[in-house]
Amino acid sequence: MTRTESGGYHLEIPAGRTGTYRLAQLDNYSKLHRTNFPYWPDLKFRLRARASSAAIPGTWGFGFWNDPFSTSFVLGSKIFQWPVLPNAAWYFFASPQNYLSLMDDLPAEGALAATFQAKQISSLVFLPAALVSPFLLLPPIARLMRRIGRLVVTQGAYRLTHDPTEWHDYSLEWRRTGVAFEVDGKRLFETCVSPNPPMGLVIWVDNQYAATPPDGRFRYGRLANQQPAWIEVEQIKITELQEGLST
Repeated sequence: MTRTESGGYHLEIPAGRTGTYRLAQLDNYSKLHRTNFPYWPDLKFRLRARASSAAIPGTWGFGFWNDPFSTSFVLGSKIFQWPVLPNAAWYFFASPQNYLSLMDDLPAEGALAATFQAKQISSLVFLPAALVSPFLLLPPIARLMRRIGRLVVTQGAYRLTHDPTEWHDYSLEWRRTGVAFEVDGKRLFETCVSPNPPMGLVIWVDNQYAATPPDGRFRYGRLANQQPAWIEVEQIKITELQEGLST
């Protein structure tokens, strides 16, 4: 990650083969316990961004999440945290190998404005789930786990159609009652699926994919990218929402 002349950030992963994980990330939570993540509603998040390609192999995006799988620990943080169910409100760009939805009627790859709201369940429930995880490669088991997942995780998603290689202004308003997404000042999506706090800011690009499609053929891996892949962001602002109005 490097700073740009405009005062923003350039996040880039090098070209590479399949199988090796490559990540460039900016966040403000990796040194915090999850209960101390900094953000609660009501907030407005906005930035300007562009990407090197409309089809970066893997995923990239920006917004708020609760780091449910403790990826910061895997990447070198000294703070270990048990996995939890996902909460997020973000712009998420996923290559076609992905299928990131437990629902059958929501967009699950491509350019998305998306939210996850999970029930607050003890991390201890993940211990028996870990024993089942090898069987996710069996489609009947994976389909069953998707159905169970829908009981505890609610989602909202909207497919975006703009060209992400051009500079665009992105914003989201996160309230306890819902989340609203705007691109270039135009409101495109509102959902009552509001993530549970607290959450942290994450901006990233990587070469990883995951798919939990309706047919139960679970897939996960790391993709080759023939060229370096990058995103640039600037004018990052997070402000409070006052009296029901944006600030």
